[in-house]
Amino acid sequence: MTNAYDYSFQSIEGGELPLATFKDKVVLVVNTASKCGLTPQYEGLEKLYSDYRDQGLVVLGVPCNQFMGQEPGTEAEIKDFCETRFSVDFPLTAKTDVKGEGAHPFYKWAKAELGEAADPAWNFHKILVGKDGALIGAFGPRTEPQDPEVVSAVKAAL
Repeated sequence: MTNAYDYSFQSIEGGELPLATFKDKVVLVVNTASKCGLTPQYEGLEKLYSDYRDQGLVVLGVPCNQFMGQEPGTEAEIKDFCETRFSVDFPLTAKTDVKGEGAHPFYKWAKAELGEAADPAWNFHKILVGKDGALIGAFGPRTEPQDPEVVSAVKAAL
């Protein structure tokens, strides 16, 4: 049976970033953008990560330029922006397509498993993966990282 650990992204620093690296952890996969009205969610994502990382939560940021070109920078520019503007400490992937024919295989799989709920409609769409690599659920872009629905799902998965 396929699970999230069967997929690998490119790290923002270069090289492979296999999701199997996060085996036995809960992973919140979020497609991100630096020039979006929702960009301040980086702050909430970092808080969620710092609050629960010791209990086994990983937030994985997936920069994406598919929504109105709101992530135009290079990997180095994106990483610098995230670290200097929002003190982001969680892992980031290289810029990745999350929608359509060229979507990363993880996103195609998530959509096949969860349906439209897992298909990002905009930046800051969130997909929650359990410790076993199975998908738990998805949260729309406007659902803040500190929303009780997200926090309780994360806590239950931990």
